[in-house]
Amino acid sequence: MDGMDHDHMPGMDGAMAPPQHHEGMMMHMTFFWGTRSEILFSGWPGDRAGMYALALVFVFALCFLVEWISHSRILPPAKPGAVGAGVLRSLLHAVRVGLAYLAMLALMSFNGGVFLAAVAGHAVGFLAFASGAFGKPEEAAAGGPYAGKASADLPPMSC
Repeated sequence: MDGMDHDHMPGMDGAMAPPQHHEGMMMHMTFFWGTRSEILFSGWPGDRAGMYALALVFVFALCFLVEWISHSRILPPAKPGAVGAGVLRSLLHAVRVGLAYLAMLALMSFNGGVFLAAVAGHAVGFLAFASGAFGKPEEAAAGGPYAGKASADLPPMSC
């Protein structure tokens, strides 16, 4: 625990320390609303409203992409014992998980706008690719939240 500021660690009574400061920016430990935040990279988006809006669009697109990968048919159907297809599915899974972890790291900014952008990205992505609302009657007719899992390249992500 070298280099740690022991004055800002929880005490025996469980009380948490005040928000930490990092190069002039306050690091929140609870949800907050505002455009001054750090999302994914040091100093990004900064305190400019336009860059904050771009960050929200990026988080939305990231979560939308996770849903697209989760519910799409990118690869041809796998044949039993096909190692190459298994490797491709594993790489696609790694990309999906990597993007989902990137979205999780963005959410760790505790910014309310980032949270709403992520939820909206997942919701719109699910609506577009898995709900059956736009031309997937075979999945919608089967019923249930995992009705279409056999028609996608990857199984649903579990939390």
